Amino acid sequence: MKIGIISDTHGLLRDEVVQHLQGCEYIFHAGDIGSEELLYDLQEIGHVYAVRGNVDREKWGYTLPFKVSGVIDNLRFCMVHDKKDIPKNLENIDLIIYGHSHKYEDKEIQGVRYFNPGSCGKKRFSLPLSMGIGEINGERILFEKINIM
Repeated sequence: MKIGIISDTHGLLRDEVVQHLQGCEYIFHAGDIGSEELLYDLQEIGHVYAVRGNVDREKWGYTLPFKVSGVIDNLRFCMVHDKKDIPKNLENIDLIIYGHSHKYEDKEIQGVRYFNPGSCGKKRFSLPLSMGIGEINGERILFEKINIM
């Protein structure tokens, strides 16, 4: 099962990002979406899980949760925008998805995978733009870092 993971679009859904998301059954957006229309565009590609980021302050943004948890193909996930909001009890979690820092990160700590796709929206700071594509197979996931030009 193919999934797309993006964050910090800040209202800009680049054509290159849309191309990489094609064929994804699920799209995870880890906050700072920036516009309701962007969510609608993502929903035309696949099923969307999204959390509210600190810039999602308009009426539509307040309808988004701060945390989303679930199971896809036996993979138990939890998504928040800011790393500081990751729950303390990760007993039933295989994958943590987060954003906010605009920095790509993929690491495993005590059997839990932590994944930040970086930012793929408006260029901010001097950080590169990136996103992630994941392939889920049961409780395992393989990530590919996609650099956005």
